[in-house]
Amino acid sequence: MRIQEVKNVVREQRVATHSHIKGLGLNEDGTAQATAAGFIGQESAREACGVVVDLIQAKKMAGRATLLTGASGSGKTALAYAIARELGPKVPFCPITGSEVYSAEIKKTEVLMENFRRAIGLRIKEVKEVYEGEVTELTPTETENPLGGYGKTVSHVVVRLKTVKGTKQLKLDPSIYESILKERVAVGDVIYIEANTGAVKRVGRSDAYATEFDLEAEEYVPLPKGDVHKKKEVVQDVTLHDLDASNAKPQGGQDIVSMMSQMMKPRKTEITEKLRQEVNKVVNKYIEQGVAELIPGVLFIDEVHMLDMECFTYLNRALESSLSPVVVLATNRGMCTIRGTEDTVAPHGIPVDLLERVLIVRTIPYTREQIHDIVQLRAQIEGLKLQEGALAQLADTGARTSLRYAIQLVTPASILAQTQAREEVTRTDVDEAALLFLDTKQSAQVAMQHADKFLS
Repeated sequence: MRIQEVKNVVREQRVATHSHIKGLGLNEDGTAQATAAGFIGQESAREACGVVVDLIQAKKMAGRATLLTGASGSGKTALAYAIARELGPKVPFCPITGSEVYSAEIKKTEVLMENFRRAIGLRIKEVKEVYEGEVTELTPTETENPLGGYGKTVSHVVVRLKTVKGTKQLKLDPSIYESILKERVAVGDVIYIEANTGAVKRVGRSDAYATEFDLEAEEYVPLPKGDVHKKKEVVQDVTLHDLDASNAKPQGGQDIVSMMSQMMKPRKTEITEKLRQEVNKVVNKYIEQGVAELIPGVLFIDEVHMLDMECFTYLNRALESSLSPVVVLATNRGMCTIRGTEDTVAPHGIPVDLLERVLIVRTIPYTREQIHDIVQLRAQIEGLKLQEGALAQLADTGARTSLRYAIQLVTPASILAQTQAREEVTRTDVDEAALLFLDTKQSAQVAMQHADKFLS
């Protein structure tokens, strides 16, 4: 009999464009480190964004926005993600592009407002009476079906819960037994039951059973402390859009129109302004009572020059709202015509009245040395080995063409190296990849040389 060893299968995760950005990489005094938190260069822009983060945390950013301007591939989107990382994982971050507002089925102003509401979080703290403990007994009691027949129905269920302090036996309603079955609760599981609603939540398996099997896909939790019956603070994070959407869902009725609408494929419907005002009233009431806390998030609109005059006017008004997130805009345009107008030229394609209320942060193109370090960092993240000659060639290519083109050549060059049974990427592999894939300038030259063969 042969015994084969099974090798561990490493699950590869996709490396996104900005997955290496962990923050702004600032010192305690607000100055930027040359290389930190995934950032290389852009010290002035990072320090400016650090001040923006301080303003947000001090709640002095209301009614204002930040505009990131600079050439393509100079780190504008990375700065927006870094601001979100600095604010923490609990702060909502909603990234969209300017063209998204025209591709939806609903009005463009409605798309903007929807994303505004997505970027505003609400942390609700609620004290609930719960029964919590390890299940030591789970006994359903059956009785004869009152409607007749041979079947039996569950009249009640007896559950015994154990904590470090003691045990308690509960007699529960049959509807709660259905919730127990849905959660797949068994003896030895740690659960909690809400006293008001009867909702059942399975926390995990008691760690007393942790040594029962050598391998088990269970999450083991310690035995709860205190009494079985206790008051527990439950914290729930939702966005204002979640509240809008949950209140906008039709409950349905027994008439034929309601039944037909439930059977048909659900379509995206607009949430009315009246509904939003009602939600805002309830939210403000909760905030005044101290039950909830408002957490303004970050709404990042990339390629903001794609918005038209109507959207800019709406954006201007939305910034003045009492419930407004921190808006970060980004564009790579200079002086250009505002979309939706025929001849109105403005800086970055944004109306001057909106530009006057934004803090403008400029990003500058990367130097050859910075491109060298960025390519090296991206190669490390993707688990690729580059020889110094290949790195130098990619840095020269990036300085001559663009950073994005240099980074895009890394993976094709590594595949060419693998076909030659080499682990390290050499200068030859980079040159071969550059021959296979054209950069923007080369493609433009080809289009000009063969203009008669292209459609105009």
